[in-house]
Amino acid sequence: MCSSIFENLYVLYSQSMKVYKFGGASVKNAAAVKNVGDILMKFGSNELLIVVSAMGKTTNALEQLAKAYLNNYPNKGQIYSEIKKFHDDIISELIQGKQSHGYDDIENLFIELECELEMEPASDPDLVYDQIVSYGEIFSTRIVSTYLNEIGCKNRWIDARNFIATDNTYRDAKVDWDLTQKLIHQKLNPIVKKQMVITQGFIGKNNDNLTTTLGREGSDYSAAIFANCLNANELTIWKDVAGVMNADPKLFPDAIKIEHLSYPRAIEMAFYGATIIHPKTIQPLQQKQIPLFVKSFINPDATGTCVGVEIEKEDDVPAYILKKDQTLLSIKCKDYSFMSEDRLSNLFALFNQYQIKVNLMQNSAISFSVCINQHETRVQDLMQALALHYDIKVNQHVELFTISHAKNDSVPAYVANHKVILEQKTRNTIQWVITANLTH
Repeated sequence: MCSSIFENLYVLYSQSMKVYKFGGASVKNAAAVKNVGDILMKFGSNELLIVVSAMGKTTNALEQLAKAYLNNYPNKGQIYSEIKKFHDDIISELIQGKQSHGYDDIENLFIELECELEMEPASDPDLVYDQIVSYGEIFSTRIVSTYLNEIGCKNRWIDARNFIATDNTYRDAKVDWDLTQKLIHQKLNPIVKKQMVITQGFIGKNNDNLTTTLGREGSDYSAAIFANCLNANELTIWKDVAGVMNADPKLFPDAIKIEHLSYPRAIEMAFYGATIIHPKTIQPLQQKQIPLFVKSFINPDATGTCVGVEIEKEDDVPAYILKKDQTLLSIKCKDYSFMSEDRLSNLFALFNQYQIKVNLMQNSAISFSVCINQHETRVQDLMQALALHYDIKVNQHVELFTISHAKNDSVPAYVANHKVILEQKTRNTIQWVITANLTH
């Protein structure tokens, strides 16, 4: 039933306002970009906005470049050259010669980045991070847009920073929804109504006209913002998997595709760490009842997963979710006083101050434990603040393993092969904090 509903809905929405999002794996090399072109030639339309991520592992490389720039490491130039060569190699396979329309625009971007690297870095490392790492999306969209125009898939490149307005929280900017909606409605909507548009995920701009980013893997969220503000009929995220799986097939060979997810279930899975959908993606879609389709760019004709479209019954299969790169903090009052409400209020104020995301928490009479995302600078700053009043035990590089909609209390083999540091059970969810290394 789900399959037929998915097909009928996809046909229904195929002729209306759409947003597509292509991630880094879908544009990782020239062949992948050509495949995107094939998909757009087959499934594209005039009223289509396409959000594209940085190519392959470019964001990781740009993070290394930002770190080298901030610390004046001698390999800064080498990292930059490797990033440029990676893109130049893709360009040489896609774009026919330096006389191609758009080639100069791409080349000028690299000159722009090179000039930035020669300047004295700003004092705020997060600000520097956003100015450098954001180039990945600009590079990729310029290349993809130029290639598509060359093969006759006519499109217009636009800068997402002219439409996604944010605050000044670098690396995890908060969207100014009122201004963003106004800009997209007044200036972008008329453009998308006339032609296909290519733009970037992950990036925005603050009141100081400086680039901000929406957090790692934030391109899904960008696509949802655009879909919401354009009143799109659907959002499709193109992945290298068949759809939303109930587990990582690399860890669980018996993993199955979930045909349909409700908005709440999708939010729950994303929060626990399912990397197929960014945690912030669902809310803007749910607000306007925009369906989300997760499809495979490897097999674009296949049905994927549909999220949010009402059917008689949601797929109620357990989901096995692993969230890596976690830190476990066990916090105790120095005077062994109770972990009372005022203490907890103080702790959460500190989490908010240092922009710490809490993924699991557990408290006893005199202690409070939290599993948080690993962030070297923020966690260090938090621990310094905590050390004034608390004793802290730290476990770094741990993993959070969650079974959502658990059917029984059995321990998966993956968990059994690791040391369990913390365990927590609720009505239908079981979670373990485990060491990242096998114990046998």
